[in-house]
Formats: sequence, structure tokens, C-alpha cells
Amino acid sequence: MASRNGGSNASTRTALSRKMQQLRSATHSSAVSEESILKDASRYIQELKEKVEKLIEDVENSYQDPLPVIKVKTLKKGFKVKVFSENSNPGLLVSMLEAFDELGLDVVDARVSTTNTFLLEAMVTKEGGSGRIDDQAVEQALAQAIRKWKQQQQD
Repeated sequence: MASRNGGSNASTRTALSRKMQQLRSATHSSAVSEESILKDASRYIQELKEKVEKLIEDVENSYQDPLPVIKVKTLKKGFKVKVFSENSNPGLLVSMLEAFDELGLDVVDARVSTTNTFLLEAMVTKEGGSGRIDDQAVEQALAQAIRKWKQQQQD
């Protein structure tokens, strides 16, 4: 009976040793002693938890407040602009109008909805007709205005 317990203990030690080596490998530990392997594994698990928490936070932030979508189409005398966001975004309309003003664009017709979502559809023309501006410049100016507005919201 004593030999069975001795054999069982040796088998348990061998299995434990194998498991420790697997743990050492999985956690990229260079430790030799069991205690050091367990400490390294604990640190590794903590690092993974922190990475997961950061990823979850990043995903939640990206879903909570996606940036508005901007579409600009060139017309004979100006541009048709559409800005849409899934959120109502208080203050965004003012930022869009300021961007038009900075580009020297006049809003000649507009529809705006800020109930539950944000939608701006506008026809804009260049003041005085002087100077060339293209749809990409309008889109870039609006995107910059949105980034600036978003930064102000976060401050």
C-alpha cells in the first residue's frame, strides 16, 4: 500500500511539473521556481485584464458617439451638403454654420433636424462668386469643425 501512495505522489508531482511548464510557456515566463512562475502568471493575467478593460472601453466609446457622416456634392452654383449623426449633438449646427462662414459660403437653403438625430441638408454658394473652392475643401472644413466641436464637448 505504501508503494501505491509513493507512486501516486510521484505521478502527481510529474503532472504538476508538466502543468507548471505549460503555465510558464503560456505566460512567457523565464522563471524556474514554481513560486516565480506563479508570480509571473499572476502579473500576466493582470496585464491581460487591463488590456481587455481598455479594449472594452475603446469599443464602448466608439459605439457611444460615432462621428457625423459628411457628404458634399458640387452643383452649378455651389454645393449640396449633408451632415448626419445618430445623436442630436447640441451645438453642432453652430459649428457647421461657422465652417461655412469661414469658407465664405452663404447658406441659401437648409433643412435641419436635431430631434434624436442630427441632420443638416444645405445648399450653399460662394459669397460674391470669387475664388475657387471644391467639394473636398468643403468636406475637409466641415470635418475639422466636427473634430473641434467634439474636442470642446470632451473638455
